[in-house]
Amino acid sequence: MNAPHPPKVAGIDSTVPTPAHTVAPVPPAPAAPPVPKVPAAPAPGTVLQDRLAGWVSDLTTLHELTERLARTSALEPALQELLRAGAALVGARRGLVALEPADGLGPHTTLGLGLGRADLGHLETVPRGALPYDGGTAEAVHPDLFAEDGLDPRHREVAARLGYAASYALPLVTDAADRLGAVAWLYDEPAQPHERRRHLAGLYVRHAAEHLARLLEVERTRACMATIAEELLPSRLPRVAGVQVAARHRTGPRGGGDWYDALPLPDAALGLAVGSVTGSGPSAVAAMGRLRASLRAYAVMEGEDPVAVLSDLELLLRLTEPARSATALFGYCEPALRKVTLAGAGHSPPLLIGEHRTEFAETSVSAPLGMLACWEAPSVEIEAEAGETVLLYTDGLLHRTGDPMDRAFARLHTAAASVPRALRHDPGAIADHVLRTVLPGGLDEADSQEDVVLLAARFD
Repeated sequence: MNAPHPPKVAGIDSTVPTPAHTVAPVPPAPAAPPVPKVPAAPAPGTVLQDRLAGWVSDLTTLHELTERLARTSALEPALQELLRAGAALVGARRGLVALEPADGLGPHTTLGLGLGRADLGHLETVPRGALPYDGGTAEAVHPDLFAEDGLDPRHREVAARLGYAASYALPLVTDAADRLGAVAWLYDEPAQPHERRRHLAGLYVRHAAEHLARLLEVERTRACMATIAEELLPSRLPRVAGVQVAARHRTGPRGGGDWYDALPLPDAALGLAVGSVTGSGPSAVAAMGRLRASLRAYAVMEGEDPVAVLSDLELLLRLTEPARSATALFGYCEPALRKVTLAGAGHSPPLLIGEHRTEFAETSVSAPLGMLACWEAPSVEIEAEAGETVLLYTDGLLHRTGDPMDRAFARLHTAAASVPRALRHDPGAIADHVLRTVLPGGLDEADSQEDVVLLAARFD
């Protein structure tokens, strides 16, 4: 019996499977062309965040630069800081600042960054209207100096010599519309700062102008005080037979009360005095002037008795200015005898400088003027040899060293003993040597609260 066959359905023979290798492969679908990537839209707030980050960075930079500028307390360091910070902001390597206050009261100065004194001298030969900065109150941008029409021939020559091709300048103008000058930065190649740099530089320079205006006022006040102090001191020293006199004076920035005097007295004598009034500023300078004038009067009347001179001075000070004290040293000098009679009130002893000896005079210890109800101390006599020098000085010379007093006195003694023989004939040279040796490294000229006075008298 045959097995039944399955029914045929629609031409498909289910009993004979189709060999796998006879099936035609299905052709793969053609690859779709790559779809270009469309950049995703920035998330909301991203642009704002980037802008805020940029603003924060700019403000941080501006804050750091203005803080550094605010730490400067003198005019020249402030101008140098302005040049350095501005160069960093505008991307320049060199620059210059010209301080020329519009009121004409000065001081006038020009400083350079990356420019030597000779370079600044070359720039000064350029006519005023053709300088890298103009005289107005707006920024001056010169992105390519050599491509500009009408460039002054002298400016072209100087720019080629110094090697700059572009410049960017800003005026120094305060909020009160006071023009102080201008600052300019120089580029080696044609260039100009972009808007963001220019904005930051403008903010910084406006702040710098206000700071410079304050320092300028301080500088003028210091110069005025120094002038007044100098005018209250002898305009020239007297010439007396048998003795040569020289003085050196350094005034502190606030104006102090250190003073000196040398005045001819009857009988061919000479009065020598140094002193110091407590305090600083205008009141101390005025008190110094009054004290010196009073001592001159007492010296003319009774100079041969230095104790009486200082006693009268102490009484005057106690009656007229009871809140103030002063130190003083007065010497009655007799050149023919090479003798000096000294009286001191709270003052450091003078030095006797000679070829064979350098020693402090043994003056008696006494209180400053105005400290006691009645001042009086014995006088001492110094007898000098021919060629020896008596050096009077104020305590500012010792205080400026920064050393304890014993070391300062030792330094002074060493300086006096080391005066070269070739200088010992000139009291001014002796004073200069002592000043430079006791205060090396420019301390004699540096801004210090202490005044310095040296008065040297050399006997023939």
